[in-house]
Amino acid sequence: MVYASSPDRPPHSRASAKIVVAGGFGVGKTTLVGAVSEIPPVNTEAWMTQAAKTVDSMADEAGGKTTTTVAMDFGRITMAPDLILYLFGTPGQPRFWPMWDDLCRGASGALVLVDTRRLDLSFPAVNYFENDSDVPFIVAVNLFDGRCSHPLPEVRDALSLPTEVPLTTCDARDRGSVARALTETLTHTLQTTAGRRPDAVAAP
Repeated sequence: MVYASSPDRPPHSRASAKIVVAGGFGVGKTTLVGAVSEIPPVNTEAWMTQAAKTVDSMADEAGGKTTTTVAMDFGRITMAPDLILYLFGTPGQPRFWPMWDDLCRGASGALVLVDTRRLDLSFPAVNYFENDSDVPFIVAVNLFDGRCSHPLPEVRDALSLPTEVPLTTCDARDRGSVARALTETLTHTLQTTAGRRPDAVAAP
């Protein structure tokens, strides 16, 4: 386990942290990882087929989306000279949700991306991190049209999101916007884990 601010860490070594990017089908997870990754992102997208519609009920709601992540997305971003984040994007289709436990193992924090145009698809992801995982998380509204179509307090109420969970906005296409959201995720992790071990950011 590596800690971002451990006094025992050599001054010129790099700490790393694992961040999970989660959310429902088609909310922009693959786009987010690709927008910010400093290495060619790894993704496991597959073409959606007519046969898949029998098991993926939301395929017709994809808004022109023709592929879907079947395992994970992976990317890396250097946040500071001494800190690297490894990003793991979860698959959004319900049949792949059992993989989330494995992807969240060893994670320092999670960024849950939501689409206010299809907010119902966001409930399972929020519920997972509230009830089935101990990974600290924040929620970010993806700005598909470049603006927030609903006030954040209304989104919080609609998701029944506890006040202690940060709610922000993020344009998954914009590197700077994604980096800010990841900084908020990391900050929330530090604040949440401060009572367990000061300055701790667990790495994978």
